[in-house]
This record gives sequence, C-alpha cells and structure tokens, in this order.
Amino acid sequence: MTADLHLSTLHGSLDDPVLHSMNFLNEIAHRHPAAISLAAGRPAEEFFDVEDLHRYLRVFCEHLTSELGYDTSQVERALFQYGRTKGIVHHLVARNLAADEGIDADPEAIVVTVGCQEAMFLVLRALRVDERDVILAVSPTYVGLTGAARLVDLPVRPVRGGPTGIDLDDFVRQVHRARAEGLRPRACYVMPDFANPSGASIDLPTRQRLLAIAAAEDLLLLEDNPYGLFPGDGVRRLETLKALDRDRRVVYLGSFAKTGLPGARVGYVVADQRVAGPDGDTLLADELAKIKSMVTVNTAPISQAVIGGKLLAHDCSLVRANERERDTYARNLRIAVDGLAERFPPTGYKTRQVTWNVPAGGFFLVVTVPFPVDDALLARSAEEFGVLWTPMHHFFADREAVRALRLSVSAVGPAELREGLDRLASLIRAELAAAVSG
Repeated sequence: MTADLHLSTLHGSLDDPVLHSMNFLNEIAHRHPAAISLAAGRPAEEFFDVEDLHRYLRVFCEHLTSELGYDTSQVERALFQYGRTKGIVHHLVARNLAADEGIDADPEAIVVTVGCQEAMFLVLRALRVDERDVILAVSPTYVGLTGAARLVDLPVRPVRGGPTGIDLDDFVRQVHRARAEGLRPRACYVMPDFANPSGASIDLPTRQRLLAIAAAEDLLLLEDNPYGLFPGDGVRRLETLKALDRDRRVVYLGSFAKTGLPGARVGYVVADQRVAGPDGDTLLADELAKIKSMVTVNTAPISQAVIGGKLLAHDCSLVRANERERDTYARNLRIAVDGLAERFPPTGYKTRQVTWNVPAGGFFLVVTVPFPVDDALLARSAEEFGVLWTPMHHFFADREAVRALRLSVSAVGPAELREGLDRLASLIRAELAAAVSG
C-alpha cells in the first residue's frame, strides 16, 4: 500500500484559491514566453550587472575589516557560516532607514528576513493566538499578505480603500463589527505608497488620522513599503507611517527586492514594540527571531553581504542608488497613462466605458472595463493577443468576478510597453464588440 495522500488530509490553505494565484500567474507567463508581460511587478532588468555582485561583496568585506575590525577568519566565518538569526546587516538597514525615511530604528529592533514575505509570515504567526484573532487589510490587498495569513489560520477582514487610500470610517466600522462578533482585531495591513495592486496612496492628513485611530482602538499597523522610493514626475515623497509614529503602533515591513536586488531575497521587519513577559520586557523583534529560527534559521549571509555592499556603496541611501530606476518607472507610468488616453479617448460610448486610475508613482495602475475579467480572459489574452496582465479578482477576499485588471509598467521598455498597450486595446475592443453583438 502506497503512502499517497488526499488533499483533504492536508492543511486547508492548500485548497484555498489565494494559494493558487501566484502559481497560476507564474505558470501562464511560462506557457507564453513571447507574450509581452504587463503583469509581473518586477524591477527593471536593464541595470543588472553581474560585476555589481562582486563589487558589493568586496565593499561589504572592506566594511567588516576597516569599520568593524574583523580579521580574515572572522570575515570568512561571517560569509560562509550560519549567521545570527536577526541578521548581519541590521546596523546598515538602520542607517538606510535614517537616511531615506527619517526613521530612527534601533538595529536590535530589526530582523533581516528572507524577503518581505517571511517578515509578513513572522508577524502574522506571532499575532495569531487563537481562533478569535483577525487582522484587517485595505482592499484590494496584496495576495502575499492574504496567503501568509491563510497559512497561519488568521482571517483577513477587508477595509475599503477610497480616494485617500483608506476609508477611515470603514476602518473603524470593521474594527467595531469584529469585536461585536467576539473577535479580536490585532492589526491593519496597509501599503501607504503606490500600493500593490491599486497604485493608490494615503495622503498625509489621512496617515496622521490613521495613527490616531490605531491608538484609540489599540491596534497595530503593519506598514509595507516596497514602492515608496519611486514617486512619479514632480511627486513629493510623503513621510512613512513609521516616521510619523510616536507610540510604536507601526510594525514596518521592508524589502530590498525592488530597490536592491530581487534575487538576493532580503527583506526585514522593524518591530520595536515592547513585549512584557515573566522574565521582563523584550522587543517584539526578539520574539519574531524565535519564530524565524525555526523557519529559515537565518537569512543567507552572502545575500545580506551583497545588499549590505550596495547600501555602503551609496552611503546607505537607496534613494541615491535608485535614481535611474526612479526615472525609468516614472517615465513608464507616464507612457502607460498617456497611452491609455490615446487608445481610449472619451469620444464614444464604448471608449467611455474604459477607465483607469492615475497613480502618483510606483509600478501599478488599474484599468476598469464593462465586462468581467477572469483567468480565462487572461489566458485568451496571452494566446490570441500576446499580452499578459493581472485580473484584479486575485486581490479581493470574496474572489468574485471583478471588472478590472492590473497593469505593471516596471519591467518593460517604452517600445514594448506601447506595443503591449496596443495588444491590450485590441483585446478590450474585441470584448466590447462581442458584448454588443451578444
């Protein structure tokens, strides 16, 4: 008798549509390599250079010897051996946060993680005590957050976005509704700058009110900020929630995937909240490190060294390190918005039904159409029109058909982006014509 299993005998998340989303999107891109991808939120590859890996590694090794006083054997041990669970570049991450975000972070309050995805998992695992616990998240929500929450059996309750990035009235309403149902809301997940998938941002007055509400309701805010360094043309960067935070309400989730090197898979969490226990107070970061030690043991020291070297090579400022990338993404976003206006002018009944938002920066914008957008339509788009995008239903909790799609402008050049918009316009016009004839 074989030891084969039935899905019903495994964790329920494995049959959850949320966990199918990333695999499906990766698989369809693999099946259609010739299609222009306006789907993946990947950084531009035009600036990749293998020599940078060697250069950054050398810079980091020089830092270990000249600034930290390591001898040769200590440098070798730092790179080749298992490292401390909380990371070996936490002090450089703290310098980066001070330089670019005005965040004064104790290095010991930082845990360096395997991408931001692990940081999310650690925080959610720590917050989920029993079946009463829930978290809130601005909807539509990054699918990686909802997937990580599903893995730890932590329900996610949606909060409406709205024109200012979050509907604060609905936020309070959802908190009170959860408590009335006997549940315990622990935190709200937000992406205040150029959010994935919506592209929306939270304005400064709303950020300040959000912090005040979190304090009044005794909630944490989980701030995810992968795109904040990429404002559009003429857009002023706003202070992060963490920079505005005076009460340790914000757990800050960071990543070097978009600003450093996605292949390194290095992220981090700033968790400076105090945790009272029988043996005295600890930092939440120390508690998260306990979980990490049983999940990934530590983040690869070689990966950390490359990221650390890139930080050091630019005086720990990723704003400075990403000047070319920032200009590229702002240009592409402008091309996408202007290109949609050219292809769908507001002069006819059909074209008036196609609308889009105009984000202030980042990688993404959302196109709304008068017909359902699902995975079958994406497959048809790839096969018949040669263009990929992301159905917005993947980012909503109810998984109902949504009449919108997400475009990513980060990983294509101007000519490819314009051709992708042409192909998308052909698909949309074909669907509009089919709806009329049907």
